[in-house]
Amino acid sequence: MTALRRTRLLVSAFFALDGFLFANWVVRVPAVKAQVGASPGSLGLALLGISAGAVVTMLFAGQLCSRFGSRAMIVLSATVMSLAIMLPARVTTVAALGAVLVAFGAGFGAMNVAINSAAVEITGRAHRPIMPSFHAAYSLGGLSGALVGGALAGALSPTTHLSAVGTFGLVVTACCGVALLRGQDVSRAPATATAPTEPPAGAAPARGRVASSPAVVVAVFGLIALCSSYGEGAMGDWGALHLRVDLHTSAGLAAAGFASFSAAMVIGRLSGSWMLRRAGRTFVLAAGALMAGAGMLVAALVPILALVIVGFSLVGLGLANMFPAAIGEAGALSGPRGVAIASTIGYSGFLAGPPLIGFLAERVGLPAALTSISALAALAALVALVAHRIAPER
Repeated sequence: MTALRRTRLLVSAFFALDGFLFANWVVRVPAVKAQVGASPGSLGLALLGISAGAVVTMLFAGQLCSRFGSRAMIVLSATVMSLAIMLPARVTTVAALGAVLVAFGAGFGAMNVAINSAAVEITGRAHRPIMPSFHAAYSLGGLSGALVGGALAGALSPTTHLSAVGTFGLVVTACCGVALLRGQDVSRAPATATAPTEPPAGAAPARGRVASSPAVVVAVFGLIALCSSYGEGAMGDWGALHLRVDLHTSAGLAAAGFASFSAAMVIGRLSGSWMLRRAGRTFVLAAGALMAGAGMLVAALVPILALVIVGFSLVGLGLANMFPAAIGEAGALSGPRGVAIASTIGYSGFLAGPPLIGFLAERVGLPAALTSISALAALAALVALVAHRIAPER
């Protein structure tokens, strides 16, 4: 096995662990909500702890990756996330829940910057659009986490369940981390492929294209990533609760709803590289956004379990390749700095989505609040068309 392939597999394992840990937290949100006696609004406020911890960490994670290497940051952040996931089930107040979620968010934010930084470097060395495969590993981990979490939800208390999951995370981190740290750090080694350079001064833009600075284009792709991750984050924390509360399903069926979403994400991302090569970036982004928006409208507004599951699946398929495609384009344009900027903008949607849904649910109800996913998906489709004009497809 080549060093590049070995590194790709190890980084993919950490993508999968990230999804697995987050999904197990997701399926226990209803139980933790009941445990601390939170209303939808107060739960949304507590979930801001994840956003606060992640945003603060993301501000420095890129610099830390450059200084110490992405591999060391992957191992450190995975350890923090594994330890922090044990804490939410041990608190009894909303304030305490928000506090411990700050630690969970810090691990989550640092880990996502680190694994995406490593993935972009590996993609550059592979000379192929393989970013979706890394995110497929994340979704596969999320699917596994949803299935495991759903199976354990009825058998174990939240405390026992999340403690076991955190312990598993520590074991995986130790085993894969040792192998990862022994290899050459791709984020610090000289890359064989570099980001495209800016066109010569005075060069005319291609016909039908509008000249824009790299910073503007990176921000545009960051906005697409934000719209996509808003839906992914909101589905994670509120999708199961929608089934549990609004459709009165069991905890196991509620977990199955998130599992259908995760399974669709896996399928979509496994075919993502092929789709990008055959259909092109604009089609993948715009058509995916429209599919996700339509699926969410069905899932949120039609109170029939089978149709909600279908809607969740369409949301997963539609969102699957939007985030990795957007981050990959930002990296190809401006290198690691573009990845850092687009990722920070993009993950803000993932982090802001759950608390915003909570605040909206307090006022208009959860089903109506979930339709905000469709609104942002429609915005992403429009922005993808703008990106088509200002950034030619390679």
